[in-house]
Amino acid sequence: MALDKFFRRRRPQVSPPSEADTPDLWGKCPQCKENVYLRDLALGAYVCPHCGFHHRLGASKRMEVLFDAPLMQWSGSIYPVDALNFQDTESYPQRLKRAQIKTGRPDAILTGRGQIEGVSVAAAIMDFEFSGGSMGSVVGEEIARAAERAGEEGLPLVLVAASGGARMQESALSLMQMAKTTVALEALSSRGLPYISILTDPTTGGVTASFATIADVIVAEPGALIGFAGPRVIQQTIRQNLPEGFQRAEFLLEHGMVDMIVDRREQRGELAKLLRLLLPEASVPQREQAS
Repeated sequence: MALDKFFRRRRPQVSPPSEADTPDLWGKCPQCKENVYLRDLALGAYVCPHCGFHHRLGASKRMEVLFDAPLMQWSGSIYPVDALNFQDTESYPQRLKRAQIKTGRPDAILTGRGQIEGVSVAAAIMDFEFSGGSMGSVVGEEIARAAERAGEEGLPLVLVAASGGARMQESALSLMQMAKTTVALEALSSRGLPYISILTDPTTGGVTASFATIADVIVAEPGALIGFAGPRVIQQTIRQNLPEGFQRAEFLLEHGMVDMIVDRREQRGELAKLLRLLLPEASVPQREQAS
């Protein structure tokens, strides 16, 4: 064998990169259809830089956008059960397991203690990625516990709502959460502690009819769908055409059902201002009072 062939470097066989090996750098806005650099989207609180469309967020990303640091988590120890042995196209436990694997949490809620521009708050964040943010027994219990703990620790409560409504697989057990959460929030109010609710897209059904809309200040995100029943159901029921933009945040602000619409990129600052106004002076950090 010739020496040149013996020492010739053999190039390794490299397979072409698959789609899984290539990170997605660009996305397309579902509203304006413009291409968006995903890193810029994340830095801009997941709001389209071209048209201002607010992308839906899971609980973890919402926490990153709204709070100074990750929450000191309270939730996560309660798991839902199939008390009714519910079965449709698949069993309720199968649906729960799939949602739990997807989100890494036992149910559609994240609660804990955190800070917004240095102001300590109790927080509850609904996770639409978990079965459409549906309200079951665990969601109601965690929100009630968060309200009770906020009262015990003298904290205001900030809740981020994102839900398709009550969880049908729990039937009346889900509907009971409307009363449970309302009573817990009333107890928080009796202590003179503020409760701020942020309505995101979508906030519907029993969530809208209970804890999401009984706050001291109701904030909505631009363009958010907010209502009890869907527009199509209402239109078929009353047999009338609905106004343009019906059940969107802007329509509800015009008709007095929400107090303010705040762009997600400005929410942290606006919430901090509200909290400083609503909280007793002694509960606000000294550096906050000076500013």
